[in-house]
Amino acid sequence: MGKTYNIFVSHSWAYSDAYIKLLNLLNKDPYFSYRNYSVPKDDPIHNAPTDKQLYDAIKRQINGCHVVLIMAGVYSSYSKWIDKEIDIAKNGFLIPKPIIAIEPWASTRTSQKVKNNADIIVRWNSNSIIKAIKELR
Repeated sequence: MGKTYNIFVSHSWAYSDAYIKLLNLLNKDPYFSYRNYSVPKDDPIHNAPTDKQLYDAIKRQINGCHVVLIMAGVYSSYSKWIDKEIDIAKNGFLIPKPIIAIEPWASTRTSQKVKNNADIIVRWNSNSIIKAIKELR
């Protein structure tokens, strides 16, 4: 099968349909293997009693990853957790985790904050996303 890539997908639990669609895109390629370190809505981490505990739990998840994927939809601009995930990826480790910004399909408005912090910006397309993961790894 080849290399398995460890990924963290930053996403808003309120918009988890986009998260599911992104995973479906990655699953389309039979030659691409990945481990998902993301925090889905039903994960117990989601119910961490304090922001500090949630921050630490997210940092532990990102620690094992090769790359961080962030959907650059406009909702990203208003999420305090996406800001924290960007900060963790960029500043939380000795070697920063590369960030891939994914511009949502047919989106005219995107988050400048996410794009400014990205190592690469790709379109909503499985080939370009997978190629970016492989390049940044």
